[in-house]
Amino acid sequence: MVLLLYSRSQVISFQIWLYCTNAHTISCLIIHSSEIYCTGPILQQVQKAKLFDDDKYFVDMKLREAPDVVLSAFRNLSHEFPNTTIPSAKLQEFVSAYFEEPGTEFESWTPPDWHDEPKFLGKIADQELRDWAKNIHDLWKSLGRKIRASVKDHPELYSQIYTPHPVIVPGGRFRELYYWDSYWVINGLLLSEMTDTAHGMIQNFLYLVNRYGFVPNGGRIYYERRSQPPFLTLMVESYYQATKDKEFLRAAIPVLETEYSFWMQNHSVAVKVNGAEHVLNRYYVRVDLPRPESYTDDLELAEGLTDDHKEQLWMDLNSGAESGWDFSSRWYMDSGGHNNSTLREIRTSQILPTDLNALLWLNEKTLASFHRIMGDGDSAARYDQAAARRLAAIESVLWDAERGAWFDYNLVTHSKHFEFYPSNLSPVWAQCFSLPEMGEKAVEYLKRSGALQFPNGVPTSLSDSGQQWDYPNAWPPLQHMLISGLSKLPSEDAKKLAFDLAQRWIKTNWLAYVKYEAMFEKYDVNGDGKPGGGGEYEVQLGFGWTNGVALQLLDQYGATLTSGSQSVFSGLLPPLISAILTLQ
Repeated sequence: MVLLLYSRSQVISFQIWLYCTNAHTISCLIIHSSEIYCTGPILQQVQKAKLFDDDKYFVDMKLREAPDVVLSAFRNLSHEFPNTTIPSAKLQEFVSAYFEEPGTEFESWTPPDWHDEPKFLGKIADQELRDWAKNIHDLWKSLGRKIRASVKDHPELYSQIYTPHPVIVPGGRFRELYYWDSYWVINGLLLSEMTDTAHGMIQNFLYLVNRYGFVPNGGRIYYERRSQPPFLTLMVESYYQATKDKEFLRAAIPVLETEYSFWMQNHSVAVKVNGAEHVLNRYYVRVDLPRPESYTDDLELAEGLTDDHKEQLWMDLNSGAESGWDFSSRWYMDSGGHNNSTLREIRTSQILPTDLNALLWLNEKTLASFHRIMGDGDSAARYDQAAARRLAAIESVLWDAERGAWFDYNLVTHSKHFEFYPSNLSPVWAQCFSLPEMGEKAVEYLKRSGALQFPNGVPTSLSDSGQQWDYPNAWPPLQHMLISGLSKLPSEDAKKLAFDLAQRWIKTNWLAYVKYEAMFEKYDVNGDGKPGGGGEYEVQLGFGWTNGVALQLLDQYGATLTSGSQSVFSGLLPPLISAILTLQ
């Protein structure tokens, strides 16, 4: 048994982690503020009392006093009500006395590198869309956040994890940085020529890897035990392509390798197919407790289960949150191993996801290219070999030649899940396939799937489960990955389909903006300008990755995309008429 001590800062709050090497389990004794925000009687009683509409609200509140003082006050309050639950009114008084509303950890901040007229706007022919793109560009200012120095000086008073640079947050209830959201945010910032803000965000993620060994799900201590899809290497690649800053790249590479090692050491699994053993990756969070930010949802979902089944359920809910798809029928597994059950049968950790493995293949290829840029051929060859092994594994375990796509693999039944998800085409986005015909087969699969029949995007699944990562919702990152992948294929048919999907997506985003003057985190594929719904919380406004995806599509296809309210060329008519009159 190895004892490791991690410090949250130079000050009070810290964690002690016990790694049990013989069982691949991690138990964690968290003290001080984590006893309030992550586990313990205060969290349990306040969340069960449902003092707030959203469980996340409480765990984002700031302490007015040191954790020991708050814990002591709560013990005294508990002694007034021995062997019974503290009444809600008393709990409300306690929370009001010892906690401040969320948001006090930030100071007002406007990105200093924001300016009025980024060049990409000039590529958008449709005047309505150009004006809208300008409004989206403006939103970076409202989504900017700078963490107060007091979070660094007194981390014990906050659930917020201190990071040294300002961030662009998703928006709404998501008041802090989030991991995979930020890939599309950063690409949008680079289009907006906000290079310094993008650089600072990447530096924050590198800082987090240096501190934790990986990037947490988001910027809160209750996210410290899980990550999200590992996009940091691609963020660095986007920044390097925009700046060609070799010194930045040189400093980043060792940190990216640390993150890659985390995924390989903690999230990999060996599978044997046709006599050959392959190593692929999964989402796997060894935390068997309710998520603090969704505490009552997780408790209620586990009612009536045995303790062992509760712990398994909570571990797989945490793993589902790590996937970014929280939640989807994609992770369900009934007694027969099929994913047509309910959230209570979630088994995320027993599924090898196509998109995670395509992303890690892309990380390996990108790390190889980084090492070549730095002149380190041996390290480049090592990552090329890792990518070659993964490609062989993906094609042996996940590819289905008959159907023409890649499918998640069930570790319980040793079989693929054949339901439709946009992630089935993620290797097209990553360009992770060995034969050109595989990409073309994937286009035909998409056409046959039934997922293209909707006017406002490709749904996240064809299962109407009530979960937000299912039908009828469409999500910006999945649309962009699908469109980007199709646009890279050589066939004109694939490129035409990419444009058609971009037009559908831009139209529904724009119509929603016209109706609500807002960007949403997800949209309904059936309604022009209709925001998405379902899941654990109301649809959120903002919205970081929605903005980034819209700007990227407007940059790529701006010359031909239309709002539907006018011709692409209508913006040329007034000056053209004026010129004709002048000639007369």
